[in-house]
Amino acid sequence: MDKSNFVDQIKIFCRSGHGGAGSKHFLRNKLTAKGGPDGGDGGRGAHIILRGNAQLWTLLHLRYFKNVLAEDGENGSGNTSTGRNGKDIIIEVPLGTIAKNEETGLLEGEILEDGQEFILMKGGRGGLGNSNFKTSTNQAPEYAQPGEEGQEGIKVLELKVLADVGLVGFPNAGKSTLLSSITAAKPKIADYAFTTLVPQLGMVEYRDSKSFCMADLPGIIEGAAEGKGLGHRFLRHIERNAVLLFLIPADSKDHRNEFEILKLELEKYNPEMLQKDFVIAISKSDMLDEELKEAIEKELPKNIPHVFISSVTGLNLTQLKDLLWGTLNTSVVS
Repeated sequence: MDKSNFVDQIKIFCRSGHGGAGSKHFLRNKLTAKGGPDGGDGGRGAHIILRGNAQLWTLLHLRYFKNVLAEDGENGSGNTSTGRNGKDIIIEVPLGTIAKNEETGLLEGEILEDGQEFILMKGGRGGLGNSNFKTSTNQAPEYAQPGEEGQEGIKVLELKVLADVGLVGFPNAGKSTLLSSITAAKPKIADYAFTTLVPQLGMVEYRDSKSFCMADLPGIIEGAAEGKGLGHRFLRHIERNAVLLFLIPADSKDHRNEFEILKLELEKYNPEMLQKDFVIAISKSDMLDEELKEAIEKELPKNIPHVFISSVTGLNLTQLKDLLWGTLNTSVVS
């Protein structure tokens, strides 16, 4: 999908509905000249609600949804009639969406499951009518509560892509080629940096009809944690991935240094990233003989599993799937 169609952050002004006022009404009809209080309660103001939708993967549909103004509750009326509640506004968002308060930056909620809902802004409560205040000593209360005001403010919605495996590497490491080789995804592939400008998702078919989700994410460069290149826009997407697959090309000048630079950028952005499970794949390995593979292996960290692959020839792609599946299920058990 074109980058203009992928929106992963948006700000919207929200105002929930005000509660309706309670009624100060007294019973009057042809049979009753001076009846008691019968003012009904006001209706609740409308909530603004976020709901998860597994069919969405971008916030694009909210691009022009800048102001969300919810309906006020109806005032109460005579005959103890309660006013109608305001009609709630439901905003559908992709899974992995978080909501933050723009002013404080605090996280207010997140959507992780299809159909999951949380109230982004509560509507004001309706006021009580005068029928609620009748007592033995005050038979005709001439007051009722006003409705509560709704809430208002600017909310920031951010999408963090949900995937089992996130592909991590410098630009041109071969991430898009790998994704297209082992999934049905068709990411843009070309021989220049930052071909991938937005996350691409693909389902990896595994044995016995099993599958897992892999995300090709825009490449890291040194300084990404400070916002260089695609910076934070990229890094926030890998926070959701259970396993990170570091893709390092066979023709890299220093495989260990490339891995350490990638890991350092993750750590600077969020130290908790280092708690994830890592796997290393050496791409473009069809050009290597056994002697070169042994030399590269000596450069790699001993405690991280690795595999030599080629997305073009299919070298060891099945072994890579086995390694990722095993790592995913080990991390789930632990």
